[in-house]
Amino acid sequence: MLFDTHVHLNADQFEDDLDEVISRAKEAGVGYMVVVGFDEKTIKKAVGLINTYDFIYAAVGWHPVDAIDMKEEHLDWLEELSSHPKVVALGEMGLDYHWDKSPKEIQKEVFRKQIQLAKKVKLPIVIHNREADQDIVDILREENAAEVGGIMHCFGGSVEIAEECLRMNFHISLGGPVTFKNARRPKEVAKAVPLNRLLVETDCPYLAPHPYRGKRNEPAYVQLVAEQIAELRGLDYQEVAEQTTFNAKRLFGIT
Repeated sequence: MLFDTHVHLNADQFEDDLDEVISRAKEAGVGYMVVVGFDEKTIKKAVGLINTYDFIYAAVGWHPVDAIDMKEEHLDWLEELSSHPKVVALGEMGLDYHWDKSPKEIQKEVFRKQIQLAKKVKLPIVIHNREADQDIVDILREENAAEVGGIMHCFGGSVEIAEECLRMNFHISLGGPVTFKNARRPKEVAKAVPLNRLLVETDCPYLAPHPYRGKRNEPAYVQLVAEQIAELRGLDYQEVAEQTTFNAKRLFGIT
């Protein structure tokens, strides 16, 4: 049984064949998924999915790229949604210095507000980090995010940054890039992080693993991520599948 901790089945790319995508995931042994809503449209669709499928849960938050569009009422809405029994985390939130739609200071402010909300509602957080390692770590520390912990989603940083995040009560989640031939960092991280703090994800429809790189990703492919981690660590695939599922269920409070 696998747990894909980060899917975007609420994306337009799945509009025409969602049921087939979900069937393929189940055939591949995916028993649980967390669908991530990160703006008004995707949050609404995420809530629709968790109300329809019993094995799908949700994380709701505001993406750093769109931080400039976030209003105070959106924060109130996130707080309201946090009481839904199948909303298991807040996010994805964080910093993205690759795109310049939202100024860095606004991104940081929106990030801090969401961490503060997570502590208030006692939910773990899902972190999006692109080209912002040190600022992410600094804000998590300053806001005492260790109180709720969470996930460094699709982690692409160094082993040293991973260790800092582990010390702050975060899990490290790996996706498709760990299967890429020249992806040195994710492979190093896959070997270094304690197995009881590792998670697997697809981030579908993005970042499809080898041999589907460049194509639409889907939850069934999370199996390839788990297989790669097992191979890198010299472990049985079943052990990695079971442990990462256990880790995710414990983190999200799913029984």
